[in-house]
Amino acid sequence: MELVFIAKDPNTNGENCPTVWVDPDTQDLVIQGWKADATTEAACLTTGPIPDTEAVVRLPARMVAAIREACNVAEGADVR
Repeated sequence: MELVFIAKDPNTNGENCPTVWVDPDTQDLVIQGWKADATTEAACLTTGPIPDTEAVVRLPARMVAAIREACNVAEGADVR
């Protein structure tokens, strides 16, 4: 599988996170983010369980433009 790199947080602390990619075969967004803290995860659990195969991650607001770009790529609006 080859992913299309979209962006890495310009303020990353050296851990290369958060990062956003698009899977060109499925148009899925692939997101690496900070593991949610217990308070955030508890808030998410109010709408249902989180399966063992899933995780809650947090991205900073400064990554909004990268998410928009990833959506455009996934929808084919930005051919690379």
